[in-house]
Amino acid sequence: MKNYTIPKNLLSKGSTNAKTAKNELSTFILYLAPYNQNSKKINICPKASKGCSAACLFTAGRGAFSNVINSRTNKTEYFLANKSLFIKQLAKEIIIETNKAKKKNTKIAFRLNGTSDLDFIYLLKKYASLDIEVLKDNSIFYDYTKILGKIKKYINHPNYIVTFSRAEDNHKETLEALNIGSNASVVFSDNLPEYWNGFKVIDGDTSDLLMVYNKNVILGLKAKGKARKDQSGFVVNSKELIKQNKYVLAN
Repeated sequence: MKNYTIPKNLLSKGSTNAKTAKNELSTFILYLAPYNQNSKKINICPKASKGCSAACLFTAGRGAFSNVINSRTNKTEYFLANKSLFIKQLAKEIIIETNKAKKKNTKIAFRLNGTSDLDFIYLLKKYASLDIEVLKDNSIFYDYTKILGKIKKYINHPNYIVTFSRAEDNHKETLEALNIGSNASVVFSDNLPEYWNGFKVIDGDTSDLLMVYNKNVILGLKAKGKARKDQSGFVVNSKELIKQNKYVLAN
């Protein structure tokens, strides 16, 4: 017996997310249940750290509502049970929204890993024969990832921008990603420093699309929700930066 139903839509409008609602472009997001929160206990965030898991925003905002959690869990079960059908539906939705943007002579954005870390660009090509590069005139795709290999694979892609996500256990990989030209996101406990490890910090909370318009910078994020109580090192302590005489931006 199936433990999922096929949803009418896989993509959610970015206007339902406090951060993506600030995007200059209309944005569509795919939300799944992160880590191993599925019946098969398959981890769809393979490089997630303990600190990241504890601070996950999966249940933040609207994600705290049971109907939203159930929807995201259902989509995950659907993906794991019938990957080919899932990806074909996803491709269809992407094409529909891109064609709408084309008619309006505008651009839209897609974030396919809202709460996951999968290579959907590869999966779209494999299961739906969709190369997103052909949509570059009207569609931009972007993601955060903790997989350094994904950064290296897509560093020069024309319309897929990936930002490396720093955690308490991947400092070396974060610097490697930055050193090859990628952006990196870093969560800070309070005010944002002007620089972090020699790289300029910008306020990543102002818009998700900053990663599209900036290169080789730190997207500084302020700790939210459970992350405010982090003790793992996932959140960088802003007060420690002040002690080290590193200039910190005002609120």
